[in-house]
This record gives sequence, C-alpha cells and structure tokens, in this order.
Amino acid sequence: MSISWGAQYPKLKTNLRLAINRLKLMGKKKTEMAMKARTEIADYISANKADRARIRVEHIIREDYLVEAFEILEMYCDLLLARFGLIEQMKTLDDGIAEAVISIMWAAPRLATDIAEFKTISDQLTIKYGKPFAEAARANQLEFPAKVSPKLISKLSVSAPPKVLVERFAVLSCIVLGFV
Repeated sequence: MSISWGAQYPKLKTNLRLAINRLKLMGKKKTEMAMKARTEIADYISANKADRARIRVEHIIREDYLVEAFEILEMYCDLLLARFGLIEQMKTLDDGIAEAVISIMWAAPRLATDIAEFKTISDQLTIKYGKPFAEAARANQLEFPAKVSPKLISKLSVSAPPKVLVERFAVLSCIVLGFV
C-alpha cells in the first residue's frame, strides 16, 4: 500500500470520465423505464384506480427530475475535465470551476448508490481542497461566491411534486397513449 500526500490527478480524471459514462447510462435506463410506466398510468386511470395512478405519476416525475440532475452533473464533470489544468495547477479553487466542484461534492453522498464514481471524485476533491471545505460543500454552507446549483438542489429534492403537475402529467400520458 502506497502513501499519498496529495490528490491523485489521474485517478480523479479517470473517475470523472467513468462518472460521465455512468450518468449517461443511468439516465437512458431511467428514461426507458419511465416510458414503459406511462402505459401503466393509462391502465390505472382506465380501471378507475386514480390514487394508484397518482402515486405512479409522482414516481415517474421524481425519476424525470433525477435524469435532469444526472444531465446537470454530467455537464459539471465535462467542465472539470475541460478545465482539468486549473485543478492541477491552482492551489485554491478557481471561480471558473467552483460551482461544478461544490455541486458534485454536494451531490456525491446523495447519489452514491447510483453513481459509485462520485465517492472517489469527492474523496480526491477533498484531498485537493481540504476537509473543512468538503464538509461545508456537502452541507451547502460555504462562504464562497459559488454555491450548489439551485437547479440541482430542486431536482434532487425529496419533496413530492406539485399536485397540479401530477394531474397534468397523468392526463397528458393518457392523451399521448390514446386512452382519452
């Protein structure tokens, strides 16, 4: 076992690439599952099981939000790869990558089961920028101009989607599938 005193840049770069691939794969998989679930919603509605349909719609909306969060995180990983020189050369966090770094560190524990590479990425960024910074980023309590992306926070929120959105989604699913 070797002792490492600093961030391992090749490991970070590799895991950023792997995370991008996994984010794309998971996004595609969840999108396909949501498309299949839309027919279930129409079936529940036609069988007068509105409550069951509503629950299913809420689940699909949450999955859609998760796919959107994956797209945001994929963009941030791409940004870090494109500006990797800033990570390697700068001792402090550059403003050009701050939101990406902070958002990835915030999302890492929330998505660790789906995107395993985020743990390694977060660990390497913690080594690079320090444990106090990492803890503040994970809690979104940084005294830094950049914060966790508000859009990412809303997409990964555990609160139920608005009732109006759920009802519109159910109606649109039925219309698209020709059940109305």
